[in-house]
Amino acid sequence: MPLPPAPNKRAALLSINAIDTTATSPAKINRKPRSTGLESQVPPQELKVTRSAVPTILPATTQAEVMDEKVVTTAPKKARARPSTPALEQASQAPVHQPQAAVRPRKTSHSGPPKLFVLDTNVLMHDPMCLFRFEEHDIFLPMIVLEELDGHKKGMTEVARNARQTSRTLDALAGAKDADITKGLKLNTTGHREAGGCLFFQTQPLDYTLPMSLPQGKADNQILGVVEALRKQQSPREVVLVSKDINMRVKARALGLATDDYQNDKTLEDGDLLYVGSLALPPDFWTRQSKTVESWQQGSLTFYRISGPIVSSMLINQFVFFESPGEPPLYARVIEIRDKTAVLKTLKDYNHLKNSVWGVTSRNREQNFALNLLMDPEVDFVTLAGTAGTGKTLMALAAGLTQVLDDRRYTEIIMTRATVSVGEDIGFLPGTEEEKMGPWMGALDDNLEVLGKTEGGAGEWGRAATNELIRSRIKVKSMNFMRGRTFLNKYVIIDEAQNLTPKQMKTLITRAGPGTKIICMGNLAQIDTPYLTEGSSGMTYAVDRFKGWPHGGHITLARGERSRLADFASEVL
Repeated sequence: MPLPPAPNKRAALLSINAIDTTATSPAKINRKPRSTGLESQVPPQELKVTRSAVPTILPATTQAEVMDEKVVTTAPKKARARPSTPALEQASQAPVHQPQAAVRPRKTSHSGPPKLFVLDTNVLMHDPMCLFRFEEHDIFLPMIVLEELDGHKKGMTEVARNARQTSRTLDALAGAKDADITKGLKLNTTGHREAGGCLFFQTQPLDYTLPMSLPQGKADNQILGVVEALRKQQSPREVVLVSKDINMRVKARALGLATDDYQNDKTLEDGDLLYVGSLALPPDFWTRQSKTVESWQQGSLTFYRISGPIVSSMLINQFVFFESPGEPPLYARVIEIRDKTAVLKTLKDYNHLKNSVWGVTSRNREQNFALNLLMDPEVDFVTLAGTAGTGKTLMALAAGLTQVLDDRRYTEIIMTRATVSVGEDIGFLPGTEEEKMGPWMGALDDNLEVLGKTEGGAGEWGRAATNELIRSRIKVKSMNFMRGRTFLNKYVIIDEAQNLTPKQMKTLITRAGPGTKIICMGNLAQIDTPYLTEGSSGMTYAVDRFKGWPHGGHITLARGERSRLADFASEVL
């Protein structure tokens, strides 16, 4: 891969001291401090640098400006004098300082009396911990809600488990010391200090009048009646109905009642964009960095140390690329962030046939990024997002077969997926666990057929033997039996991850033992699970929480490579 021209002037390495950086971020979710990923130091004699004062770099309008938080940094300091050789060795071994964690801005305190939120039953069955998510505001539970909870407590479904957990939480609150139901139960008595309000139950009949067109015996209408009565009784205090049922909210608005959806389960708001894993460098990047960039060679890879305001928009294991007409391109990955500097490492070029993975080469920039993540043994968790036909399953399988059969890095491939059907269910399936999962694994069969043809020159018998060997190293498992398992030295592929809830995603990822790598793939535009959206999907949750972790990576595949028909259908349908 062509690289930018090396500096024509040698200089000493700048002494790297801890520079206090005041960083604040308007991120909506608290982040843990990101650790750095550069393990080894490069010998000083391999360093080619040109040193001057650090210029100001204006970040271009890129995808990263809308997908990640901005960090406001202090003005960069001027370059120090050149140190001697002992100082050079000390500087190369300087401790790595973790960047300051993104700080969630404090919400403005609510003026006036706290609100009173009336919870619908579906909110409690959706998130059993929702009682502690309303900060200083109070919560009211109608008696019909408790009755519905009791009706849904039996069974082994997720809804039944959540109903039982909610009942246990209510019992713990009611059984706390000095608890008085008539005056309200303090929500912080069970250890949830973030909940500053009280929980009220309906302890007496409420007088309300609803239109005659609404059946009086229906549970939803009884809850609407309670909200109407509380609005008159608690005036001028604001009473809000919280429900996951869209029709319930529509009826409440038709009656002039304040209502809202339960928002706490959403990882991203509607205005946010999912982290895409790559960042385009500004067109004047090399011009502005020409006097301050440091570069050195280590084997076949080149490292660059850059500085400037653009570093604040970078994350560990994020890919950066520079493409400008007439200039050599740059494709690299961020492996270290230290104060106001970042270290970039060039990538292995999987576009070339000599670097093919099980006979598969990348066809575009994002696929090359993905293969670099899939083939890196230091990356334990990889998420691949993209529309149909972008090559997610093919690349994951090719990388898995290479590392299982050729490199012997993992013992076998375990593949699973969410069994959520597009249409009506066809009923029970016969056979063992693997046979029952067979109809759901059509994507596995299709891609194995393609990968089996890439091993040419072996003849029909050779291909049959290869296919038999491949099949023996791939196990298809159901997610229903994952609880309590531990995977040791496995290559785990989770397909259709967009249909998983955050709780299911946590259950699968925490199965990983030593030496295990997990690949999550999905298309957020094709969610088939009821009540899941792009913002509340388990895949969105995993991508957002793992970004910046030195042993995790994400890339969004932008261009389809399946066929011109599939590409056109993805755009116009």
